[in-house]
Amino acid sequence: MQEILKPIEITNDRYRLGYHLAAKSGWINDPNGFCYFKGYYHIFYQHYPFAAEWGPMHWGHARSKDLVHWETLPIALTPGDKEDMDGCFSGSAVVHDDKMYLIYTGHHYYEGDDDHDHFWQNQNLAISEDGINFKKYENNPIISQAPEDNTQHFRDPKVWYENGSWYLILGSQSKDNLGRVLLYKSDNLIDWNYLGPTAKSVDREKEGYMWECPDLFPLGDKQVLLMSPQGIKADGIRYNNENETGYMTGDFNYKYNKFDRSNFQELDSGHDFYATQTMLAPDGRRLLFGWMDMWGSEFPEKEDGWSGALIFPRELTLKNDKLYMKPVDELKSLRTNKLMQGNTDIDGEQLLEFNSKQYEALVDFDISEASELGFCLKDTDNNEMLEFKYFKDNNRVVVNRFGDDGIRESVINPSSKLKLHILVDTSSVEIFINDGDATFTERIYSEDTLKFSLLSNGKSSVSYDIYQLDKNAIEY
Repeated sequence: MQEILKPIEITNDRYRLGYHLAAKSGWINDPNGFCYFKGYYHIFYQHYPFAAEWGPMHWGHARSKDLVHWETLPIALTPGDKEDMDGCFSGSAVVHDDKMYLIYTGHHYYEGDDDHDHFWQNQNLAISEDGINFKKYENNPIISQAPEDNTQHFRDPKVWYENGSWYLILGSQSKDNLGRVLLYKSDNLIDWNYLGPTAKSVDREKEGYMWECPDLFPLGDKQVLLMSPQGIKADGIRYNNENETGYMTGDFNYKYNKFDRSNFQELDSGHDFYATQTMLAPDGRRLLFGWMDMWGSEFPEKEDGWSGALIFPRELTLKNDKLYMKPVDELKSLRTNKLMQGNTDIDGEQLLEFNSKQYEALVDFDISEASELGFCLKDTDNNEMLEFKYFKDNNRVVVNRFGDDGIRESVINPSSKLKLHILVDTSSVEIFINDGDATFTERIYSEDTLKFSLLSNGKSSVSYDIYQLDKNAIEY
């Protein structure tokens, strides 16, 4: 008799997040199926409910009326059918004829082969009328195999509607081991015609050997191709994570499947940002979710029965061919009270005395006289957990998450002010610099309530507003 698995239980909430979405328990990675349906935002995610480790992927599911208070729903997709025997891998969602369609990758290992690099993948469909219960399409797969010039890496479909047709892009790897995205077209979401590669890596060390989680959308006067390449070689202050997430901008010609594009750019400079997915909100905003972790991380919360979370949802804008990110404006509805407010001159380190594990800090520095500015987080023994600094002489911004491989850096545009928007949760920090000119996403782990201090090398006038955020924003 086959063993019936039970979901793992959480044994300790010391690192449990207050307003960032995670699973009830178990493992979580890529966000999937981000959409708006019947009055709710829906987000799905790669999920293994039976351990705090990666396993046969399910689709976890949550919904929200306001993007910030989330209700956990039953698991939407469970692997084990012929089309997804070893995993329901990442994909997307669209709304059509008052139904929600999930388009996802089925993952398969070869029978009797213990090498997990030996697999094949196809693309499948599941449909829901209520946004909660999903039925897999009876004639899956809708795309059965990769093109002949592709390897077995063939996954993460993103679907959209344009000019009377449905389009689908897939992340893939060519047989010459270069990352690329493939384009398909359909009239009915079921029968798909292959149109060929839309974009391809120019060099595996510069742009990667496999492109995951692709997303192609218009923003401003450009098309943006957002994806997560694997295999990019570190280049100074860039590309220092195990895998990267970034984008190319350009002009896309649907008729000829031609994308005239820029070079690849990182989207977030932190340690813990991967596998993004966007949607177009009813009000026209381009919204983004991502996995707030990174392959190769230690995941200390595994000991407690859970692992991984999603970033706080962000709004994307494009300016001078550069993507900017900021927290969605709905963040304000999470504010429960103001912890501190002030205007002061500092030269050195100044502790702001408040006590919280879930807060928002808005800090504006005048940089006219100071050479370095920033903030730090310390535990109760004054051990530094994280430090952020801006260096005026070269406009460099640096995060030091103390420990091995702790430094991440970026360069921002010259400005007369340094404006920081900081989101702190129990085991995470998200930093938005000058309205999203640069961002850093970080997981940090301490059982203490961390102390927050402002830093300045040279005199600086600074104003700050600190808000307590709802520590129970996620309903499990």
